[in-house]
Amino acid sequence: MGYTDEQIRRPKIAVVNSSSGLAPCFAHLDVIAAAVKDSIDAAGGLGFEIRTVAPTDFIMAAGRGGGYVLSGRDLVSYDIEAVVDGAQLDGMVCLASCDKTTPGQLMAAARTDVPTLVIACGYQSCGALDDGRHVDIEDVFVDAGKLASGAIGFEDLCAMSDRAITGPGVCTGMGTANTMHIVAEALGMALPGTAPTRANSDTMWAAVRASGAAILAAVEADRRPSTVMTPAAVRNAVAAVIAVSGSINAVKHLEAIAAELPGGLDVHGLFEELGRNVGPLAAVRPNGPASIEEFDDAGGARAVLAQLGDVVDGSVVTMSGRTMAENLAGVAVDPAVIRAEPIRPDSTIVLMRGNLCPGTGIVKLSVTETRARAFRGPARVYESAPEATAAIERAEVRPGEVLVLRGLGVTGTPGMGMASSVVFALNGAGLSEQVAFVTDGQLSGLVNKGIVVGEVTPEGGVPGPLGVVRTGDEIAIDVPARTVDLLVEPAELEQRLADYPVTRAPQTWPARPGSWLGVYADAVVPLDQGATLRRSSPSS
Repeated sequence: MGYTDEQIRRPKIAVVNSSSGLAPCFAHLDVIAAAVKDSIDAAGGLGFEIRTVAPTDFIMAAGRGGGYVLSGRDLVSYDIEAVVDGAQLDGMVCLASCDKTTPGQLMAAARTDVPTLVIACGYQSCGALDDGRHVDIEDVFVDAGKLASGAIGFEDLCAMSDRAITGPGVCTGMGTANTMHIVAEALGMALPGTAPTRANSDTMWAAVRASGAAILAAVEADRRPSTVMTPAAVRNAVAAVIAVSGSINAVKHLEAIAAELPGGLDVHGLFEELGRNVGPLAAVRPNGPASIEEFDDAGGARAVLAQLGDVVDGSVVTMSGRTMAENLAGVAVDPAVIRAEPIRPDSTIVLMRGNLCPGTGIVKLSVTETRARAFRGPARVYESAPEATAAIERAEVRPGEVLVLRGLGVTGTPGMGMASSVVFALNGAGLSEQVAFVTDGQLSGLVNKGIVVGEVTPEGGVPGPLGVVRTGDEIAIDVPARTVDLLVEPAELEQRLADYPVTRAPQTWPARPGSWLGVYADAVVPLDQGATLRRSSPSS
């Protein structure tokens, strides 16, 4: 392989690259990986590029009801573990890109506990239509749901799609990818001032050039994820997600990361606790008018953490070797974009409970939304997203109803199905404010319209209230009270649960025996525990 004896004696660092030619999120990572390796070598280490699966919602949601998307996160973590732990490497630098790569990398960091640095590889540039209107992938998402109703023409949608992405990187807006890049910095696992950032920007390349010296210093100091991702650091990350009105997917990803850390943390409980007193400090598209570029220029994650003040524990040590307080000292903030006082007094990520979701459900509100959100109506139940979407297009779903979509949970699909197409179909049909939506499926980190209760647990694929809802049952949703209730008599609900194995509809996307999704379905824990694969016995 051409290495000298002297090189072989150096600290050996993995350069974790989720490169793929399937999506723009990953299109620029090979060049970055080579530069990180050069930085490691120049700092006195020996870099080895390793590859992982590259899950992307855009492409991989096409197969098996979208089950490979969330489950791909765990594959990322095991890909890394197999090489880093198997080869006994001394540290790693992870190239963070699309939604599932960052949490997968952080899960692997916690599990292997080798010094780790995360580099946010940036968000994509976007274009404009002939009339000068800005267009990005969020706009395409939303307007695709209008096609069936005729609210947009096919040629117009194609024109938007042609212009929406003009360079490599992750989705613009405060979606899951940018949220998780911010999480990495808030946890202390990324260099300060590096998230979010434009793909191939000066900020990104500065982080790349600094990565070698930073990871070698961490190895020398034996600075491990277990000493950085402490309970206080996780709490800081939860506060940051709330402050940027981030993606609801960050809840399950932080729960999954915490599950790999010692001690046990209730991340859902942290979102509930902090969410009562911490509100959004920024309103980035699609939550408000600011662009991700404006948020980046206003100071990004570092500015948000600084503006949170005493909510953030500044004493935690970060992978840079400095405390969070030291990292935040002297940060420049544009208060017109990242405010000192919250735009609203509480979180836009609302954890819901009730007899229909005795585990949890999640509602995402708009930053600027102030009206009380409540809804009551008869259920209309579907067992797959295509079935529900077709029903909306046939005008079968009526105003005043609660559309219930189940069987999309981590075991029901398996792997967790994508329910966002139904949200977009309701929006396209003009029903977003007239029909509530309850599902155990995964929702877009970018856009949810109307009253949408997602990620309900227990999911419909296991015994629980969601699995026994019938069309015509009354459902009451009260967002201020944080409740979702099935209005049937307790004795009737008890009898339905007893009959569950007989009445449950078959899986729309049954796992093939011996397949990855079959293994996943057999081993995955419930979504409100992070949907990770437990390596311990089921009773533990």
